[in-house]
Amino acid sequence: MTDAPRSWLRATGSRSSEDVTLRLELPLEPPVGSTVRILALGGISEIGRNMTVVDSAAGMLVVDCGLLFPSSDVPGVDFILPDFAPIEDRIESIRGLVLTHGHEDHIGGVPYLLKLAPDIPVYGTKFTLSLLAAKLAEHRTRADLREISEGDVINVGPFSCEFFAVNHSVPDGVAVSVEVNDFRIFHTGDFKLDQQPLDGRLTDIVGFARASVEGVDVLLSDSTNADVPGHLPDEVDVAPNFTHIFEEAPGLVLVACFASHVHRVQQVISCAAEVGKRVALVGRSMERNMKLAQAAGLLQVPDGLLVAPNEIHKVERSQLVIACTGSQGEPMAVLSRLARDNHKVKVGEGDVVIVSARLIPGNETDVFRVINGLSERGVTVLHGGNANIHASGHAPAGELRQVLNLIKPRYLMPVHGEWRHLRAHAAIAKSVGLGAERVLFAPNGTVVEFTDGEARIAGRVAVESVMVDHTSPAKVDDQILRDRRVMGLAGILVIGVDVDAASGRLLEHPRVSLRGLHRDDDFLDRVREIAEEVCDDAMGTESGAPGREELEVAISRKVVRWLRSEHRRMPAIHVSASLLDTRSAKTASHDG
Repeated sequence: MTDAPRSWLRATGSRSSEDVTLRLELPLEPPVGSTVRILALGGISEIGRNMTVVDSAAGMLVVDCGLLFPSSDVPGVDFILPDFAPIEDRIESIRGLVLTHGHEDHIGGVPYLLKLAPDIPVYGTKFTLSLLAAKLAEHRTRADLREISEGDVINVGPFSCEFFAVNHSVPDGVAVSVEVNDFRIFHTGDFKLDQQPLDGRLTDIVGFARASVEGVDVLLSDSTNADVPGHLPDEVDVAPNFTHIFEEAPGLVLVACFASHVHRVQQVISCAAEVGKRVALVGRSMERNMKLAQAAGLLQVPDGLLVAPNEIHKVERSQLVIACTGSQGEPMAVLSRLARDNHKVKVGEGDVVIVSARLIPGNETDVFRVINGLSERGVTVLHGGNANIHASGHAPAGELRQVLNLIKPRYLMPVHGEWRHLRAHAAIAKSVGLGAERVLFAPNGTVVEFTDGEARIAGRVAVESVMVDHTSPAKVDDQILRDRRVMGLAGILVIGVDVDAASGRLLEHPRVSLRGLHRDDDFLDRVREIAEEVCDDAMGTESGAPGREELEVAISRKVVRWLRSEHRRMPAIHVSASLLDTRSAKTASHDG
């Protein structure tokens, strides 16, 4: 195994097979010779922002570029993107972007990547590209979109890519085999082995087995359900339960699911038609995606069955089923607004809500808040914990074991999952004879190098969360997030002082205000006293009047010390000092 070029390595600690602490400096230079690198910029040890880079001396290939919806401990953030910094200096060497399917956690970051490099060719199936095109139109971003189908074999620069059909909770998904420098990578994307898919499109396990014959050096495989034993029920097994609920419900029925889950909406439509009810699609993304699905021939809707959202009031409640967004408790989605009584559709006694989606880790609090809000209104809420109304889109342990036996990779790199999922996937690999040394745990930023078919962890690059806050992406600033958390928990204390620039003398009493704290005159008076003491002390020094930042820091530190000694709660503190040139003001007054 050749050593990596020293120009991009900096040792920061010892190396071992289990704990590699070699820090790699940016920019990353291209691999040398036939060496191939794999670098995940998102999607490992988390559910979301999936993005994997395959790097060779002749260029890079990117597989997926998604976003992550934040948990409640990241206030004010709309979503989180992969960190493009490790590849930004070599972004012109990206030969293509391959999309495995159309979920947000796989395509949501594409507009932001294309803003850096608009000429990157983007490869995906017809429906995946139609979902992406709608997103790009919202961003007013152009793209070179190139349609592929399962069974296609194409060259993307030096990379030979073959695509295999997989079924998932969005139509038209693919796995991809990537060959470069006689090295083969197989990426499953998100998949399951549904034996009776609604669209008849089976996961191509024959192709998986053929890939094994040709030889797979490393398998990157979906780990989301690795800790779930056995096999999944097929989508068709859920349909009778929907039919029964639709028949028995005395009032309105609402089904909340992902806006891209065409198969679930197809079930809602088919079951409603069977019992003689009509269907309304509510939610901007739900309406848009289902129109795209109909145009692509992926959604079959009987004539006269759909009701426009603005005509819902014309249909008897007991004769209507609504498919809507909000299965993850998103605050602005339809279901959350219904729970808050902030939607034109009203729910109450006799109505039934079906939450038909897997609960994404981190969303539990938001989802149960919505369920409680609906229950308070007398709504019967059915979900995966109390009813059989959902079939996951991710392969559980039994199906992952089957895929490992089919593909027989030399190495497994578990992807798309939190640590508990990745570790469970490793245990599955062990059960089929793949030793621990052949399972590569490569968290985001870890550089895995393959030379002559053998793998090593070359080191890590620093990758950060990149948050989108009011549509402006920026590196996460820990101080900003810390301040937001503190303000939410303990309020904010604002102190303002006006000081003579020449003498350092206070021109008036300090201004103190509170937000999110009980107003206490004694508290406010003591804060003013502290600010005055700091200004008096600074004025008495031989160095003359202090600078603005120096004064702000001094006041803040002394207030913090007092709060720590006297109070249990520590609010966010903002000090604003203004240094005023009173001599100029007097001169101007005299001249006038």
